[in-house]
Amino acid sequence: MSVNELYTKYTRVWIPDADDVWKAAEIVKDYKDGDPVLHLKLEDEMPLEYAVGPKSNPLPFLRNPDILVGENDLTALSYLHEPAVLHNLRVRFIESNHIYTYCGIVLVAINPYEQLQIYGEEVIEAYSGQNMGDMDPHIFAVAEEAYKQMARDERNQSIIVSGESGAGKTVSAKYAMRFFATVGGSANDANVEEKVLASSPIMEAIGNAKTTRNDNSSRFGKYIQIGFSRQYHIIGANMRTYLLEKSRVVFQAVDERNYHIFYQLCASASLPEFKDLGLTSAEDFTFTSLGENIFIEGVNDAEDFKKTREAFTLLGVKESSQISIFKVVASILHLGNVEICSERDGESCHISRDDPHLQHFCRLLGVEQKQMEHWLCHRKLATSAETYVKKMSSKQATNACNALAKHIYARMFDWIVEHINMSLQTSSKQHSFIGVLDIYGFETFEVNSFEQFCINYANEKLQQQFNSHVFKLEQEEYMKEQIPWTLIDFYDNQPCIDLIEARLGILDLLDEECKVPKGTEQNWAQKLYKQHSSSAHFQKPRMSNISFIIIHFADMVEYQCEGFLEKNRDTVYDEQINILKASQFQLVADLFHEKDDAAPSKSSRVNVRAAKSVPKAPNREHRKTVGHQFRSSLHLLMETLNATTPHYVRCIKPNDEKEAFSFDSRRAVQQLRACGVLETIRISAAGYPSRWTYPDFFSRYRVLLKKSDMMLSDKKQVCRNLLETLIKEPDMFQFGKTKIFFRAGQVAYLEKLRTDKFRAACIKIQKTVRGWLQRVRYRKIRKSAITIQRYGRGYLARRYAEFLRLSRAALICQKQYRMVRDRRAFLRVRQAVVTIQAYSRGMYTRRIFKEFLLHHKAMIIQRSVRGWLARKKFQRARNAAVIIQCAFRRTRAKKQLQQLKIEARSAQHLKNLNSGMENKIVQLQRKMDDQSKGYRNQNEQLVQQNSGLGLEVNKLQKQLELMKSQQVEGGQLLSLQEELERLREELKDTNAERKRMEEEHGSEKLTLQQRVKELETENGLLKSEKEELNQRILQHSQSSEVDGSNASQREASLQTELDAERQRYQNLLKEFSRLEQRYDNLKEEESLSKFQPGHRRNPSNQSSLESDSNYTSISTSEVGDTEDAIQLVEEMGVEKAAMDISLFMKLQKRVRELETERKRLQLSVDKMEELNKRKSSESRSPTSEQEKADYAYNNLKRQELETENKKLKNDLNALSKAVAERASQNNSSSELQDSYNLLLSQLKSANEELDARKEEVLILRTQIVSTAQLLEKNDLIDSDNVPEVNNSKEPVDKEEAVKAYQGLCESKKLLEAQLQSQARKHKDELEALHTQNELLKDDIEKKQEIINSYSSLSPEAQVEYSIQQEITRLTNDNLDLKELVEKLEKNERKLKKQLRIYMKKVQELEAAQAAAQSSRPRPELSRQVTVQRKEKDFEGMLEYYKEDEALLLKTLISDIRPNTVSATVPCLPAYILFMCIRHADYINDDQKVESLLTSTINAIKKVLKKNNDDFEMTSFWLANTSRLLHCLKQYSGDEAFMTQNTSKQNEHCLKNFDLAEYRQVLSDLSIQIYQQLIKVAEGIIQPMTVSAMLESESIPSLAGVKPMGYRNRSSSMDLDAGGPTSYTLETLIRQLGQFHSIMRDHGLDPEIVGQVVRQLFHCINAVTLNNLLLRKDVCSWSAGMQLRYNTSQMEEWLRANNLYQSKAAATLEPIIQAAQLLQVKKKTTQDAEAICSLCTSLTTQQIVKILNLYTPLNEFEERVTVSFIRNIQNNLQERNDPPQLLLDTKQQFPVLFPYTPSALSLETLHIPATLRLDFLTRV
Repeated sequence: MSVNELYTKYTRVWIPDADDVWKAAEIVKDYKDGDPVLHLKLEDEMPLEYAVGPKSNPLPFLRNPDILVGENDLTALSYLHEPAVLHNLRVRFIESNHIYTYCGIVLVAINPYEQLQIYGEEVIEAYSGQNMGDMDPHIFAVAEEAYKQMARDERNQSIIVSGESGAGKTVSAKYAMRFFATVGGSANDANVEEKVLASSPIMEAIGNAKTTRNDNSSRFGKYIQIGFSRQYHIIGANMRTYLLEKSRVVFQAVDERNYHIFYQLCASASLPEFKDLGLTSAEDFTFTSLGENIFIEGVNDAEDFKKTREAFTLLGVKESSQISIFKVVASILHLGNVEICSERDGESCHISRDDPHLQHFCRLLGVEQKQMEHWLCHRKLATSAETYVKKMSSKQATNACNALAKHIYARMFDWIVEHINMSLQTSSKQHSFIGVLDIYGFETFEVNSFEQFCINYANEKLQQQFNSHVFKLEQEEYMKEQIPWTLIDFYDNQPCIDLIEARLGILDLLDEECKVPKGTEQNWAQKLYKQHSSSAHFQKPRMSNISFIIIHFADMVEYQCEGFLEKNRDTVYDEQINILKASQFQLVADLFHEKDDAAPSKSSRVNVRAAKSVPKAPNREHRKTVGHQFRSSLHLLMETLNATTPHYVRCIKPNDEKEAFSFDSRRAVQQLRACGVLETIRISAAGYPSRWTYPDFFSRYRVLLKKSDMMLSDKKQVCRNLLETLIKEPDMFQFGKTKIFFRAGQVAYLEKLRTDKFRAACIKIQKTVRGWLQRVRYRKIRKSAITIQRYGRGYLARRYAEFLRLSRAALICQKQYRMVRDRRAFLRVRQAVVTIQAYSRGMYTRRIFKEFLLHHKAMIIQRSVRGWLARKKFQRARNAAVIIQCAFRRTRAKKQLQQLKIEARSAQHLKNLNSGMENKIVQLQRKMDDQSKGYRNQNEQLVQQNSGLGLEVNKLQKQLELMKSQQVEGGQLLSLQEELERLREELKDTNAERKRMEEEHGSEKLTLQQRVKELETENGLLKSEKEELNQRILQHSQSSEVDGSNASQREASLQTELDAERQRYQNLLKEFSRLEQRYDNLKEEESLSKFQPGHRRNPSNQSSLESDSNYTSISTSEVGDTEDAIQLVEEMGVEKAAMDISLFMKLQKRVRELETERKRLQLSVDKMEELNKRKSSESRSPTSEQEKADYAYNNLKRQELETENKKLKNDLNALSKAVAERASQNNSSSELQDSYNLLLSQLKSANEELDARKEEVLILRTQIVSTAQLLEKNDLIDSDNVPEVNNSKEPVDKEEAVKAYQGLCESKKLLEAQLQSQARKHKDELEALHTQNELLKDDIEKKQEIINSYSSLSPEAQVEYSIQQEITRLTNDNLDLKELVEKLEKNERKLKKQLRIYMKKVQELEAAQAAAQSSRPRPELSRQVTVQRKEKDFEGMLEYYKEDEALLLKTLISDIRPNTVSATVPCLPAYILFMCIRHADYINDDQKVESLLTSTINAIKKVLKKNNDDFEMTSFWLANTSRLLHCLKQYSGDEAFMTQNTSKQNEHCLKNFDLAEYRQVLSDLSIQIYQQLIKVAEGIIQPMTVSAMLESESIPSLAGVKPMGYRNRSSSMDLDAGGPTSYTLETLIRQLGQFHSIMRDHGLDPEIVGQVVRQLFHCINAVTLNNLLLRKDVCSWSAGMQLRYNTSQMEEWLRANNLYQSKAAATLEPIIQAAQLLQVKKKTTQDAEAICSLCTSLTTQQIVKILNLYTPLNEFEERVTVSFIRNIQNNLQERNDPPQLLLDTKQQFPVLFPYTPSALSLETLHIPATLRLDFLTRV
């Protein structure tokens, strides 16, 4: 492309600027070749004419498109030059707050001067295993690249960290070492990685100091080699140091400090162990106060000193050695304060003997004060003939004193480094290493001395190595892609290096001048001018004869010759050193031992290997100068670096004011030039800097293709055709095997073409859309005009019609109005006349009435006065009589009151008052009932009589009329009249009776109406009270709602605490498993001798579930059933459980006491059994019948004690639960105590009744056993002594006597039992009577209250109340009877069940005795023999022999595979194992139960350890372990777990053993298996997550390709493996579905499945969000759309599998909000508020990070402005978000195993023959 095409209007360029180095401008007029001026416009719209010349002032640099600004890699820019690099760094640092940027193979790190949360373990986890370039630039990415190449290529690596003071070199090196310590943790317990990190605070204390540029500047260089084993675990480390700045010990510039250790020691001088050091404040010592400021803002020297001492201790430095080191440090401070006094002659000096600092110095170092005092002021001179002592002047003595202080500190520094290396060494063989070089960068000051010369010399060597390595990488890239390349000219600084180190170079001349007896800096300078004046890199200053200039690769530096010779010699007098060698302290003497004679150790500070022999110097101590030593160590360092693969980190200091995120362009450019970044850019720009893969290029620029070209299948050929069409110059690009290489600026040209294409397409689309919009608008206007015309014409027509109607209406209104007006006038006149008449007539009438009224009032007044006089007279007489009566009655009442008070004190009075009251009430009630019945009957009779009489009267009237009509005879008429009279009389009587009844009824009705009125008034009062109560209830409900909310908050907080406690417990289990695995690894470490090639990285804390420990001694009193307690808490509620906790603890204590008593009885019984067996084996004579009976009785008694213990536990558990439920219903303490006492009394009575039944059963069984034995013996006697019966009678008498004696014993026992039962019965009756008495008293009190309340009621209310009380009483009686019946039935069932068990045991005992006489082919199984049962009596148990236990576990656990039992009942092994446990419990074999459970647990752990990466096997055993745990709970006999059991399942409960301890062990094992399952699943899911969620195109053709992508290093990819595997979303969902189907098929509980899915979704969310926060290429609008679609698919999968309620969807909320954040608008303040309200699950740092990373894929999108991000930060200031940026991918939610009983009946379980369990017998 020609200049005319590039420098056109609107093109943006960079022009030089004095302040900002480079300034942006825009061309406002096309430039033509040959024009002298380029017309520009600055950013502030100011015009500028930029002069252009072919030689003096070339054309300005072109700016990159905005879409390329902010690239992660500087070499990805299209235009590669200094302003582009500077602008890209500035944008990333200021706007995006990104401190890391790639520049090819170099990582540029800018010091932010602020603590950033980007170095946590979650960030290390995110970068671990990633290719360099896949994630955002980071120091961890460089460290991971070095670690990966070391493991894959088996080649040593080096990380070179350089930069000037204050740029952050030490911090970067520290983070790199932290990455290696975390990723490559030590394989054993040596904790080498912790020691490596612990060396940092020590080296910072003794080697770092405050300078004007940095508060923690490293004043030495160090190279740390971290050694790795064949498994790539850290096994050791070694440190080499370079050029410690010793001059800082005795001199510091203004506002600088000495080394930190001096100030730390002074700050801790008040500690008891440092009292004898004689230290005070640092201001009191010369060596620490020269800088005039002893403090650093934000630094606590005392706290740092504690960290330094802790690091010494961690590295194995003893406390005594630490104290010795601190003494040496303190002695240096005292040496600086020694006052040297000059003599009068000026040629000599002396030190006062009383100088306290000299005394402290000698005491602390253990040397003689006189000798030290002498040799500090004198020196020894040796010639060939003699040796003599010479005095020194004050200045010479001061210099010698300072030299001694520097020498002591340097030796101490070397000693500490040596011991650090000793502690970091290991006996294991080092396979490879990674070196971290933290070395000073290029330095230039106003006054540059020997230190700056050495530093810049080292940087020249490192820059040469860097340039050659960059060139080599470029060459390898071109050769690998098979493209032609030409030699790139790059800056070679070998001439400058030769100037310094070659023969007769600067260092050689310096050493030569140091050997001259009276050599001076002026002579050395003249030699330099003479020897190197012709060199292009050497210059002589114009105004100075004691300085010289060297032109380095970075800058031109002027060095002052003053001090070069002294610093190079590093002179210390032998006499002073000899005094220190003779110190009484061993450590001080060791510091100054000769080391030159011996070979240098590996851990020495400078590992020197001379290039050629050097003549031996006369002084052994100073055979080598400092310059010679530094050159040798630098050569050794370069050899080491050349033998490794280097990685470069260049640290940049953005400003000199140490302001956070402030960028000074001038300072940055200086450092970029000095550190070689611009040289890397220049080398890249000289070749083909821009590189595209063929698919990315096709995807990005396919818009420039024709349709015919896109139809070709070969994408490479399509790209070739396109480029040959667009770029006419063939040298501007090259086609490689996998990439297309472009010259600088070509990608920008292609972007311009693409933008023009899009712009043209946009214009066409806009043109079409605007035309369509105008046509639509015209049609709308035309249609609207027609509509308006139509409506207007209609309106006019309607208005005319309205006018006609109004005219007609007006005529009608006029006519009607006139008529109404005339009529109203007539009516008004008529009304007036009538009114006048009325008023006149009324006036006359009122006058007559007034006269009559006056007469009437006079009569009333007279009558009233007369009556008033009479009443007053009567009242006076009545009041006098009343007063007399009152006085008399008061006297009599006082007497009666005294008598009543005396009577009221007696109880008999109360009884008399109350006696008969109840009977009277009942009689009155019955009387009222009889009267009401009589009244009703009489009314009914009267009505019937009235109706009958009415009918008879009518009938007689009819007959009378009939008789009159027939004219009957007179006699008949008379008789009828008489009859009629008689009937009339009866009718009158009846009417009189009726009237009387009506009067009575009326009186009663009046009384009832009065009562009704009274009731209505009472009702009104009650309603008012009701309203008041309602208001109170409303207020109480409101307060209760508040209390309820508070209670809910408390419950939520308690639930949170419960989850936290559960999480802590599970973390402890995880740590326990990790320690077990660590123990196993240590045991197996020696056997691992073979090396397995390949890159394998295992975390050092990998855990396992293996444990060979047997759980045989778990204390019941210490270990509780945690899962049972949690289940009970969840059922009862947190508050209820908390209320009952004290009672529960008491009951638990009682259970422990009973358990102890049971164990004691068990031991005594076992001892008795052993004693009886021993006696029986010694004497074969048959025992007496009495002993057999006693033995049987004792055996049965022992079994009964065991069962009783079990029952007591169950009763206590039931009691605890009942009390808790009662407490939850009513919080009253009194009611709780009453219910508690009542339950205890019921329990006591039930236990006593049970004891009585047990005694009866025991006696019965004893009789049965003894009778059976007597019968057997009688049969034997009869069979043996039949012929002797007739001959001798004496044996028969003996037998009869024995039988009689036995009968007496039995009768005695029966009598004793009866007496005991009678005593218990009488005791029970007595207690019952007491209880009945108490109940009667309570009943009397209640009845008294009822009578009192009853007497105050009305008769109707009394009737209702009595009926209600009777109904209540009957209901309570009925309920009591039902409860009694239920209790009796339950007791009957229990007794029957116990009786069946006892009968079975008796039968088994008889069978065992019978079978004992016959020999068996196999050893005896147990004390009892299983009776063969029919199929219908199968009890769901499996019997096995003890020796078959190993075969059982091998078949069921070790050798079983999940697919072998896939077609059977889920969790079949768990059921089989539990059935075996049930049988062992049934036969009461505790050893068998213990052995089986312990062996099962250990076998499961071994299987899981063997298959620790098999998800199916882990899921299978998690399901079986949890099912076995549920079975132990379901059949434990605890009522809390029996609520959902069937009656048959309750019969199958365990009888003899409480396995709560093993339930706890199985619960812990389930948690461990769950954690292993999560670990295996996450290991499978994690590699898929990023590719499936962020990189795969779930929505085709949506994702665009950003220009120039990332330049992935070829070394970052594992080409042998074929590149990284790509996963799609369908693959991830398919894998999740596979996990879900496996867990479901294995019968895992749905709740646990939901928790597993929730944990996996959390892992997916954390990995996806962490990668999103660390990758700029996926932070775009299209990527947000893809991510939102992917998360919706994940949610659909949850719904399809009924897992949406498992809280798994909630874990995706952060990534969903991140996707929405990428898609929403980001411009206005309203957008910022919407984002703040939307992103509630994201932290402030995460939101800001995503906004900073947001990258448009084309120029039509807009970047997020800095002001918008600041607005977001201001809106989110109130949030209290955690400081970390990334999510913790290793976080695990606390798992809870809810109790899920099985509905499967054990007796119906079928065992398939394929399992080969024929040795098991169904019982």
